[in-house]
Formats: sequence, C-alpha cells, structure tokens
Amino acid sequence: MEIYGTGIASRLMLGTAQYPSPAVLADAFRRSGAGIATVSVRRESGGERAGTAFWDLVRELGVRVLPNTASCHSVREAVTTAQMARELFDTPWIKLEVIGHADTLQPDPFGLVEAARILVGEGFEVFPYTTEDVVLADRLLEAGCEVLMPWGAPIGTGLGLTNIYGLRTLRAQFPDVPMVVDAGLGLPSQAAMAMEMGFDAVLLNTAVAKAGDPAAMAEGFARAVEAGRLAYEADPMEPRDMAAPSTPVIGRAFLE
Repeated sequence: MEIYGTGIASRLMLGTAQYPSPAVLADAFRRSGAGIATVSVRRESGGERAGTAFWDLVRELGVRVLPNTASCHSVREAVTTAQMARELFDTPWIKLEVIGHADTLQPDPFGLVEAARILVGEGFEVFPYTTEDVVLADRLLEAGCEVLMPWGAPIGTGLGLTNIYGLRTLRAQFPDVPMVVDAGLGLPSQAAMAMEMGFDAVLLNTAVAKAGDPAAMAEGFARAVEAGRLAYEADPMEPRDMAAPSTPVIGRAFLE
C-alpha cells in the first residue's frame, strides 16, 4: 500500500489512546505489526515537554506516526492543532478531524473541506476523517486530499460497518483513491469485511485498547485484515440465489 508516495507494509493502523499501560500498548503494536500509529497532539506539550515519555515510547515502536486533530470542533482549532503537530512530530502527515456533532462525533462536512483546503495549501498531506458521503469525498479530493478515511460507525461504538451500501458506493465511485475505514470497528470480522469490499486499510483504537487482552485482539485484527485483503485479491465468486452442486452430475451412477 502506498499513501502520499510512502510505502506502508501493513494495512492495519492503530491508535494509541486508552490502553491500560504503556507496556500493553507496546505489546499490542508488536503483535499486530501495524505500520502506522495515530497520536493525539494533546499528549504533547512543546513548552513544558509534557508527554515526552509517551513520545519516546511511540518512537521505539518503529512505526510511522500520523498525528491527528482529535476533538477539534472548528476549522481554526483543527488548523492550529495541525500546525502544532507538524512542529512536534516533524511530519507533513495529519489525520484531519473537524467534529460537527457532539453525540455521534460525526464530521462537520463544511468545516472539514475548508480545513483540508487550508492545510493542503500549507503543504500538509491530509488524511480526512469523513463519512461515506460521495459528494463530500469528491470535495475533499478537489481540495487536494489524496486519501480518504470514511467511518465504519461512530467513533468508539464497535458497531462495525453500519452502511454497507454507502461504503460500497464510495469505493466504487473512486476506485483508484486509497481509502482507510476509520472508526467504529469492534471485531476482526468487521475489518475483514471492509478489506473484502476493496478498502485499502483499516484504522481502529477502542476495539483493541478496551479488549480484555489488547495484544491478542490486535493480532486478531491483523490476521483478519490480511485474510480480507487476500480474499479481495482472489476475486471472490458472485453470490447466487439458487443452490449449485459442487460435485458434477455428469458421470454419476444411476440406479433403476
């Protein structure tokens, strides 16, 4: 998988919040083989150096860091947070979140496009957290985004892929755009389904961090992502309404 000209070995991306301990976080990343870690800028403080131990831990994981603008509710807040992230983490990558609804954490489509346009103009490589809306996706691509991150379900719900039709339509409409299903996954089977649909990767956090055994769950998701991708590349059979015998009828003996 290639995003913004950078090759990524793993199609699983993990967040770094809510783990019971740094050791559990590190173990989850090791067993998952995840290639990208999302990091909230609020964990760091450039002046007081708060969060330095956490940043050291992330660097030790040996993965690509994707800072995010989590919990930003306005364009100004998101842009400022992205600028801080570029300075702190020395990367043009930014996962852009502009939240528009407090209960569902659904993105604000108008603010998202505006913020994306500003950040692309400033040289950022933007990963927009969006919905499965095709029109919104088109606007984000016009703004200069080269990857889309549609939600599977609201953040932290574990509901899985709640709008299969919408996600399939989005994938079909933009077949050459890298797409990462982001948020709402609760089980490895849901990640496998996303990959079988042709999405390029999945990003999750809560389903792993809040599991009874986060490291085991992380490995489970990694295997599911690999299985789903293999199934997609194998060109699966088309479903049919009627049964079809797997054993040929021709050549069978008939008793009279």
